[in-house]
Amino acid sequence: MNTNIYAVLTPLALGFIVLEILICWYYKKKYITFQEAVANFGTALGNQTMNVLVAAGVYVVYGYLWQQYRLIESLEMNSFTFILLLLGIDFIFYWVHRWGHHVNIMWAAHSPHHSAEEMNFFVALRASVTQRLFSFLFFWPLTLIGFHPVDIYAMTGLHLFISFLHHTELIPKLWRWIEYIFTTPSHHRVHHGINFAYLDKNFGEFLIIWDRLFHTYAEEEEKVVYGMYNPPNTWNPISINFHYYQLLWKDAMAAPRWTDKLKIWFMPLGWRPQGLPPKPALQEVTAQNQVRFITTMFLGAKPYLLIHILTGIALMMMVIDPQSPWTTVERWIGSFLLWHMIINWSGIMESKSWLYPSELIRLITTCIFLILISDQGISHPMNILWLALSFLSALWASLFFRNYFPLN
Repeated sequence: MNTNIYAVLTPLALGFIVLEILICWYYKKKYITFQEAVANFGTALGNQTMNVLVAAGVYVVYGYLWQQYRLIESLEMNSFTFILLLLGIDFIFYWVHRWGHHVNIMWAAHSPHHSAEEMNFFVALRASVTQRLFSFLFFWPLTLIGFHPVDIYAMTGLHLFISFLHHTELIPKLWRWIEYIFTTPSHHRVHHGINFAYLDKNFGEFLIIWDRLFHTYAEEEEKVVYGMYNPPNTWNPISINFHYYQLLWKDAMAAPRWTDKLKIWFMPLGWRPQGLPPKPALQEVTAQNQVRFITTMFLGAKPYLLIHILTGIALMMMVIDPQSPWTTVERWIGSFLLWHMIINWSGIMESKSWLYPSELIRLITTCIFLILISDQGISHPMNILWLALSFLSALWASLFFRNYFPLN
């Protein structure tokens, strides 16, 4: 495929984010908080690098199945097959999504998305590194029908963009017939709720009909409380992505029986190995008793982060865009630098003592990398720009992030 669907959809998603920010600012809606928005956005930038690996896996594995075992010789994309493929992906995803809330290892992959404590387009970006891999373990039957792997990959991207549009509090309930057939922001707000009445409801991404058919539907009535029980309580993307895996690993290591060390990964949420105490009963989190996660940032954090979010977007696009001049090795290096960047963002927002040396190392290595792979000399305007930005950023970090004195 000549075009990475995510490289096409990313600018659209960014446009909707900017629009939501402007509407919230104009109407003074406090639906977006700075720290969580940065953490969500950073997690998204890093996770986009996984789509390159997923695409490669899809083309190899799905390509083999399509060539060897497809039932229909050719399924070209037209209006009918487009809708059929969308419905097929939506139906499979309903079950994958539902299992993702009931099976430990699948919840470990999905839970980072639910760890957000608000609802906006930034939350839609807070996906898991491993969820994309898990999802593509289940779409392979579509290749047997005859859908080409390229079309499956592209449609899953479009399907993901549809779900992106559900993550907002700006859109109220819509007309009854729309609410009855299609998944709307109201339905998806319920899905993200940790109110006991909303737990494990509304798994549909395109059609809400699946939830009505399989008895997982709930109407939005009481105020939705967002988040998850036993949250990671950090802005670090590594911890966000692997928080529940760590909890399962600890239980697996503590389990006396070897069979339980393996079994725990595939059991329902709440299951405990024999010999370990049962999990305490959940105490419902409500709008009245919820304590939102918030940290004290270093002085000067906001303007610094806003500037480097722009450089992060540029770096991500060079990694994921098929039209990028970067080689495979350069994309890998760029991916590592991007992850270093978003990890450091969490250090800035949490006033970590390790942040200052880590940020200096990142600035130096990123600048050297970008200049070395450039076809132009160091005097080229773009390279001068990188040098200037790196120098000013290092100066800023030295002024505000050097000592461990967190300030508001």
